[in-house]
Amino acid sequence: MPFVRSRAGQLFYAEQGRGRPVVLLHAALHDHTDFDAVAEPLAAAGHRVLAVDWPGHGRSELPNGGPRSVTAPLLAGVLADLVAELDLERAVFVGNSVGGYASARLALDHPDRVAGLVLVNAGGFVKVPRLAARALGVPAVNRAVFPRLVPRYMKPDSDRLRAITRRVQGRARSRTGAAVSAALWRSIADPAYDLRADGPRLGVPVLLAWGARDIILPMSAARQTQAAIPDADLRTLETGHVPFAADPDGFVGLVLPFLESVRTAGSAQ
Repeated sequence: MPFVRSRAGQLFYAEQGRGRPVVLLHAALHDHTDFDAVAEPLAAAGHRVLAVDWPGHGRSELPNGGPRSVTAPLLAGVLADLVAELDLERAVFVGNSVGGYASARLALDHPDRVAGLVLVNAGGFVKVPRLAARALGVPAVNRAVFPRLVPRYMKPDSDRLRAITRRVQGRARSRTGAAVSAALWRSIADPAYDLRADGPRLGVPVLLAWGARDIILPMSAARQTQAAIPDADLRTLETGHVPFAADPDGFVGLVLPFLESVRTAGSAQ
């Protein structure tokens, strides 16, 4: 099985296809299988697709520092480790929620590694509700509240979405999962999570692919993100927080033209 060493321990990724790398990054308490419905079509279109499990998620190790060390800035550092360990050529990063933050942080810190960004109901470019972040940053509160939030942001109206919802709720109800989720929520109140002033420095093409029915990062967050990133292209799907799982065909229909435009722009340079 493919693992790489990172500052947070062994990191799992699932890989298929050949071509320019496309790296898929999931939300808190989710895992790489969220992308199963889109990974194969993206690979079939001529891309090397890598779907990653964040530390303490899926098949990846929990860091030595324990669940409370799993913060958004740690994920950004782990992503930098991944691309360095695999020596990836300039890739397109598809980041959902905190995965979007990590992708954008990578583009700011290591622009030579990034050809483009697909930010999917992504964090980092919106005003943080600090009271909610602090409340959900308490493991006991998170364990009581977050499992109830999952179906509200998932909008599970298919077998695929119901399976993801059950999987995430199971993690959220566990002591370790609640501690990981709380650490991530607490970290979004960290000034390092706020990328709003950095948006103009993103020197790569950016597609915002947004699920319009999300309650965690709703359309108001999409508009804030678009305002923070000049020339970002905002497209919406009538889904919740994980549009690639809710409407795979619609999502792939948005992303493939973007990937082609990035490839064409890179060839012209």
